[in-house]
Amino acid sequence: MFTCRQIYDLITEYDEGSLETGERRQFEQHVVICPPCRGFLSQMRGTRDRLGQHSPPEFPAELEDSIVTAFRTWKKEQQ
Repeated sequence: MFTCRQIYDLITEYDEGSLETGERRQFEQHVVICPPCRGFLSQMRGTRDRLGQHSPPEFPAELEDSIVTAFRTWKKEQQ
């Protein structure tokens, strides 16, 4: 089963449906028994739903690519 820290790190992938089956099960098992993580998931989804009512800002493709690359590099360094 995942830790709270792992839930925090994987919450976007879970919400987007991109976790593998085993990871998704571990995520859900943890969220079922952990009220803080369940609340965090609920808050994240509520925020996404509210923001989804607005058009996302337009960014140049190069800026978006550099931000995604920087985030992925940072995330790998954290593991």
